[in-house]
Amino acid sequence: MVKARSHLCAKMSSSSTTTAMSTSCRDHEDEIEWEMRPGGMLVQKRNDKDDGVPPLLNVRLRILHGVLRYEISVNSQATFGEVKKVLMGKTGLQIGDQKIIYKEKERLNGEYLDRCGVKNRSKLILMEDPSSIERRYIEMCKNARIQTAYRAISDVSMEVDKLTEQVSAIEKSILNGVKVPEIQITTLIEMLMRQAIKLDNISAEGDVYAQKHLQGKRVQRCVETLDVLKISNPLIKPVVVAAKWETFDPPPTTSRWEFFN
Repeated sequence: MVKARSHLCAKMSSSSTTTAMSTSCRDHEDEIEWEMRPGGMLVQKRNDKDDGVPPLLNVRLRILHGVLRYEISVNSQATFGEVKKVLMGKTGLQIGDQKIIYKEKERLNGEYLDRCGVKNRSKLILMEDPSSIERRYIEMCKNARIQTAYRAISDVSMEVDKLTEQVSAIEKSILNGVKVPEIQITTLIEMLMRQAIKLDNISAEGDVYAQKHLQGKRVQRCVETLDVLKISNPLIKPVVVAAKWETFDPPPTTSRWEFFN
């Protein structure tokens, strides 16, 4: 009776050891080893037994990206990161903004296509990272604001160009001693101040702010010039032009005598 129990325990111990070894082997097979490529990409490490396998030909992959469809050709032993590089040229999405789904699982950049079961004509789903969509939306809104500010500043610049010509004409007249109606100077100052208010209402930063500041300086210089001309304009004395008449001497009179027989 003791021997039977001992034999049974030995069999149970042997069975437990075999099960533990089998579980350990499966865990070891499921574990993925990684290696660093010279380019700095972390990829799935291949075993030594794969070295003797000749490289396969390129495979054509079908890519689904929303309503869009792409078809690309890559090496069967390429990584999903290399697939993303090819898709970046077609979609414009950066590698970090892409997510590739294969067999309902997101694939890492360093995983090999053939290791994951990707074959010729396999279908991959390309998705954009939601955070990338939000960043792009924010960037689009920012660019739209910049373009709007550029157009507004450009409109102000054209108006300032016209007003600057009028200021130059008034300045030239006063320097030449020609008095200008004061209402003309006052009106021109008001028009310049309206452009200054438009500039103040434009929200700008970076290069756009530099353009805005430049136009503001132009308006300020024109207003300062007109303020000086407004003071000097009344001091101009009207020029009196005296008419000088040219006199002519009367022609000499010669007497003509008539002779009678």
